[in-house]
Amino acid sequence: MASSELVKDPGTTHAMGIPEPTKADLLKRLARVRGQIEGIGRMVEQERYCPDVLQQFAAVHAALRAAERVLLGNHLERCATHAIQQGGPAADQVRQEIVDLLHRYLR
Repeated sequence: MASSELVKDPGTTHAMGIPEPTKADLLKRLARVRGQIEGIGRMVEQERYCPDVLQQFAAVHAALRAAERVLLGNHLERCATHAIQQGGPAADQVRQEIVDLLHRYLR
């Protein structure tokens, strides 16, 4: 088993990790978000026009949602699929987890 497939949380038997390309993509996205947030800070310091600053907040929210989508896809493709294939309590747990995630993010 590759290091990216090791169980990360001992209390969660279905964690499969994040493949290196996905991890690199997420880290790149998060670095971009960090830069956007720093830019917003500079805009506030410069007392830029509020709608312009708010537009940047919207861009940060969109970038975070895109990163969430990547991570959710990884979870469904790897962790959830593995747990459901294994069956038993892990499958029951991940099915409920998916329902909870969808309820939380589809609002």
